Amino acid sequence: MQMSPNITDVHFPPISEVKRWLVERQNDGQELIDLCQAVPDYAPAPELTAHLGQLLSNPQMSRYSLDEGLPEVREAVCSYYGRKYGAPLSPDNFCMTIGASQAFWLAIVTICSAGDEIVVQAPYYFDHPMALDILGIKGVYAPFIESGLGLPNPETIESLISEKTKAILVVSPSNPTGAITPPETIQALFEVAKRHDIALILDETYNEFIPGGTRPHELFNNPEWGAHFVQIASFGKTYALTGYRAGMLTASGEFIHHALKAQDTMAVCQPLITQHAVKFGVDHLDEWVADNRTMMCRRHDLFRSEFTKPGNQFRLVASGAFFAWVRHPFSNCSGRYVAKRLLDEVAVICLPGEVFGPGLEGYLRLAFGNIREESIPEAVRRFRELKA
Repeated sequence: MQMSPNITDVHFPPISEVKRWLVERQNDGQELIDLCQAVPDYAPAPELTAHLGQLLSNPQMSRYSLDEGLPEVREAVCSYYGRKYGAPLSPDNFCMTIGASQAFWLAIVTICSAGDEIVVQAPYYFDHPMALDILGIKGVYAPFIESGLGLPNPETIESLISEKTKAILVVSPSNPTGAITPPETIQALFEVAKRHDIALILDETYNEFIPGGTRPHELFNNPEWGAHFVQIASFGKTYALTGYRAGMLTASGEFIHHALKAQDTMAVCQPLITQHAVKFGVDHLDEWVADNRTMMCRRHDLFRSEFTKPGNQFRLVASGAFFAWVRHPFSNCSGRYVAKRLLDEVAVICLPGEVFGPGLEGYLRLAFGNIREESIPEAVRRFRELKA
């Protein structure tokens, strides 16, 4: 049988590709330092785990819920958004999803048809253009400007909009750079979307890892936010529930109404046990989240301090609580070549820059989720050890 070229032409999932290198690598006795995947290395809060354990014997946990999620879960999320964003939202603004990735698919298929365009800020999260290519939607990429830390420039974004454009896509805090788009820039991007009657899609998977817990933006306080703004959210990193696939789509009630047509054919609903995990988290774990945010910021600050000491041929370009975006020193070499050498020679695993956008072969993405503070000096020493 034949397969769609829309999928056969898409590159293989980068993390799966890189982790396959581990199988080929000869064990030289060095302990692996994993800077590859943004997965918290700490466990969920013990009280959350205990709460879920009490629910598992309830046969209701094995059933469907409403496609958009239980009303009491979405009510609890409303209260959380009131604290986080100062936002007067309604349960009708939320659809609980199978991770942020499914929320992204819901948003895209609700907004776009094959042949439409989306303006995407590079470097981008690699799953996003993979999905667009599979759906036959064209990504138009705003270039990465190193001096600007890869943050979106509203004027540049606007210059790329055509009659086929249906949305602007931005991730903040950025995956892969860790850089945080300032609230005033997000507001300016919203105004661009409004002028062109398109959507601003903002992926805020890492919104709880902004230092100090600062409010990411004020868009939800605009009474007309739902006409041009769609948010992709995740509780997976926030509550260390990545395997639970705890995502969410936030949009106008009308948008959610139509997105549920796709939700019903994709997943029906987020698993009930995941919904109860989210509810417990937003009801009880603000302090636990703040403590982990502080810990991740300490990791970042220590890494930045160690990495930027004189004598390192690798150069830190941008960073944040979960990620560092690094320029490697190997001329005319791909990021894959350098990432493979790092694994083979000094037992460090990370992702090559080219999977995050065209022309980014000179970079690497490092993730801090799996590396504890005591291991950071050794990780940086190994980068210094690899000579160009």
